[in-house]
Amino acid sequence: MENLISLVNKLQRACTALGDHGVGSALPTLWDSLPTIAVVGGQSSGKSSVLESVVGKDFLPRGSGIVTRRPLVLQLHRIDGDTEYAEFMHKPTVKFTDFALVRKEITDETERETGHTKQISPVPIYLSIYSPNVVDLTLIDLPGLTKVAVEGQSDSIVQDIETMVRSFIEKPNCIILAISPANQDLATSDAIKISREVDPKGERTFGVLTKIDLMDKGTNAVDMLEGRSYRLQYTWIGVVNRSQQDINKSVDMIAARHREREYFANTTEYKHLAHRMGSEHLAKMLSKHLESVIKSRIPGIQSLISKTIAGLEAELNHLGKPIAADAGGKLYTIMEICRMFNGIYKEHLDGMRPGGEKIYYVFDNQFPVALKRLQFDKNLSMENVRKLITQADGYQPHLIAPEQGYRRLIESCLVSIRGPAEAAVDAVHSILRELVRKAISETDELKQFPTLRVEVSNAAFESLDRMRNESKKNTLKLVDMECSYLTVDFFRKLPQDVDSGGNPAQSIFDRYNDSYLRRISTNVLAYVNMVCSSLRNSIPKSIVYCQVREAKRTLLDRFFMELGAREIKQLSKLLDEDPVVMERRVNLARRLELYRSAQAEIDAVAWTR
Repeated sequence: MENLISLVNKLQRACTALGDHGVGSALPTLWDSLPTIAVVGGQSSGKSSVLESVVGKDFLPRGSGIVTRRPLVLQLHRIDGDTEYAEFMHKPTVKFTDFALVRKEITDETERETGHTKQISPVPIYLSIYSPNVVDLTLIDLPGLTKVAVEGQSDSIVQDIETMVRSFIEKPNCIILAISPANQDLATSDAIKISREVDPKGERTFGVLTKIDLMDKGTNAVDMLEGRSYRLQYTWIGVVNRSQQDINKSVDMIAARHREREYFANTTEYKHLAHRMGSEHLAKMLSKHLESVIKSRIPGIQSLISKTIAGLEAELNHLGKPIAADAGGKLYTIMEICRMFNGIYKEHLDGMRPGGEKIYYVFDNQFPVALKRLQFDKNLSMENVRKLITQADGYQPHLIAPEQGYRRLIESCLVSIRGPAEAAVDAVHSILRELVRKAISETDELKQFPTLRVEVSNAAFESLDRMRNESKKNTLKLVDMECSYLTVDFFRKLPQDVDSGGNPAQSIFDRYNDSYLRRISTNVLAYVNMVCSSLRNSIPKSIVYCQVREAKRTLLDRFFMELGAREIKQLSKLLDEDPVVMERRVNLARRLELYRSAQAEIDAVAWTR
């Protein structure tokens, strides 16, 4: 299981580069799933000195009040050779070999985020230290807990720091390194208090006692180190840090470690504990434990990564592919999206999606009902029949039958069919337009490009308008044809009336009696009903041929022809994707790359178990 900690270090840096540093996210993230060690302690508890002892370098800012105002993710990498250097993630090309400059950069980077104030920020600073004198280990140094706000800080600073610390140590994958000074009562330890609240059984907490050498004469920390004062699952570790005088004199850290070992080995009370005391033992123990925890968490991390990859891929598919840069690529993209829209539109008309059945309802219900509602009675009233029949005789009465009168009566009835015919055309047109809107909304690729969506919609509507106009012409021609030529066989089959002509000697207004006029009215109505029955079948055929069939075949043909003449700038305007979506896609792609890389690396490590 070599390089487990290095693997986690790399994943943490990658997560942070993507803005995922485990803070402010309501959802589980890879960063949260990675085991970490958070260093918690009150101000002046010796927290910074412990970290510097583990590293073996002076590199942390010092001063009064709250010095650590941003989380510091400290990643230690053991390397061969004599070179020691540090790198910040925000300055990846700079290697710091002077650790005094590391201290200054921590201060400068903190102020870049918080300004020249004493406020805090949850955004971490990433510092990697490469040295042959460290063990592979990652520690998160958090702001020291305090009870009082100092000048220049808001009144909420005490609660703000506690909230930030909790946001790290509440997570079940976080190992808590609780720093407490031995010369104070553990009952008043800020680190123990907050650790007990988030980890009441002490299963994730390591206790570190500092300032053991500063305890009052006659007292010692044995009860605390052996867990009798406050029991944790893991044994307490004591450290002896450099004094302030040592720090002022820049005492070498290697010498300080040597003096620490001698203190525990030569102090009567601690001789029996010397083998598990000191900052060197602390670093080795934490490294070993961290590696063990990482190993146990690998299945859970693999599961989270797999689920996240599936989710990221699904969202990327939903957002669509990125836009091509060249004119040919843009034109191809537009054409493909239009074809997808066309396909969905045809599915609605062919019954694979709902909506097309409404057209049949027009033919089977609305149009026939409209024909039945036509007021032929008014045209065929006795008064109107007599008027048209007598007018048709003109100055020379018909000798046998009033043929011209028949024609005028029939034409007056058939003309009224134009209304229902036009209404059927318009009803189908409305349905076709509604299906365009549905197909637009169901074409996910069009949601990506608002301008293209509008243009496709407008082009489709314009095509439908042209088809409607053509359909009306052809449909009304069917009605006009019936008016232009009457079916002769119908009238030949009518029973002949020998008295149909009346008595020529009588007045023209008395020639046709009521009985005969009623016969004429009945015959005309029968003929008109026959024509209506015929048009009820032929008009839907005309509408389908001129509108539905053409909508399936040529809805966007004219739009496609116009596209070919457009320049790249015009094509780019059609693909004016929302910048938020573009940025989201880039972020998702980067995140997906991170998770796939993490999956490959963790799977490779898992196979070696």
